[in-house]
Amino acid sequence: MAELIAKTPCDGLLPITSETVSLTELTPSAITSFMPYKGREKAASTALKKACGMALPGPNEASGTEGARAIWSGRGQCFILDTGVPADLATEGAITDQSDAWAVMQLAGAGAQDVLARLVPVDLRLAAFKPGQTVRTEMQHMMASITRSGDTSFDIMVMRSFAKTAVHDLHEAMKSVAARG
Repeated sequence: MAELIAKTPCDGLLPITSETVSLTELTPSAITSFMPYKGREKAASTALKKACGMALPGPNEASGTEGARAIWSGRGQCFILDTGVPADLATEGAITDQSDAWAVMQLAGAGAQDVLARLVPVDLRLAAFKPGQTVRTEMQHMMASITRSGDTSFDIMVMRSFAKTAVHDLHEAMKSVAARG
């Protein structure tokens, strides 16, 4: 019988550094989709805060700490990262384990926003996109969730099947930005 070996989505692809920008893989212990039932948003936010220590994020926001976060992922839904979600939270909304479905990377360093400017149609400069803000957007030809996690760092989530393509596109943009320097 075949022995299966668990691998992360970016196994063997990351880390990459180009001049002042680095791309590393983040490996959340869990990624859970949470969608409050219609009319239960306030109760769901209270229950999420009690269970996981963070409120339901508003549109284009992330809540929580760097260890355990809730990231807005669309109208009336969020991803909860790095914390277990108690089953009794299902009384307030739909819960789905998404842990194996996403590749999560961090692009960091001086020039990270310049790298993303080549790939996304959204203004991610510090003046327009503050730490703690998030956006669902197109990155090249794939959908991505991008969260500003610090002054010069961005957490990027793409579907697992796009991990290799995302790493390639980001690396090419990193090399292009480095060449301009």
